[in-house]
Amino acid sequence: MFRSVLNKFYYNNLSCGLHTTACLNEVQLLTRLRVVDNSEIGKRAMAEGKPPKVICVYNKKRIGYIGDRVLVAIKGQKKKGILVGLKQIQNVKVPKFDSNNVVLIDDNGTPLGTRIHVPIPTILRTILKERTHAKGADYTKLLSIATKFV
Repeated sequence: MFRSVLNKFYYNNLSCGLHTTACLNEVQLLTRLRVVDNSEIGKRAMAEGKPPKVICVYNKKRIGYIGDRVLVAIKGQKKKGILVGLKQIQNVKVPKFDSNNVVLIDDNGTPLGTRIHVPIPTILRTILKERTHAKGADYTKLLSIATKFV
């Protein structure tokens, strides 16, 4: 008797769609991202419903934060990108977004697109200026194509 009641309760809850584990709100390996610039490869991937996935995060913790460089797999190719908006809990004065946003760049730090469609956080301005080196990548071009800042 007790076993049949327990089985009914168990199978009814499976069909309700209840989740027992918390969702991860961090950018790590195989996280799906949303391309927010108007690059050709990004537009095609988002239109087909095959968003890019993270292959590598270029920092020591392997968890992506605002302004971090990532390597993504998009349309069977490897491209680099900069994280410009995240779902995870942010520091003070950094807005939390509804999706994980990325802007695709090439090896020099030049964006592949000519416009960014979503607002990007103003803290990104200071983060990217710190990471721009004379001999390395130049991220100031990414800030110049942004249309809005939050």
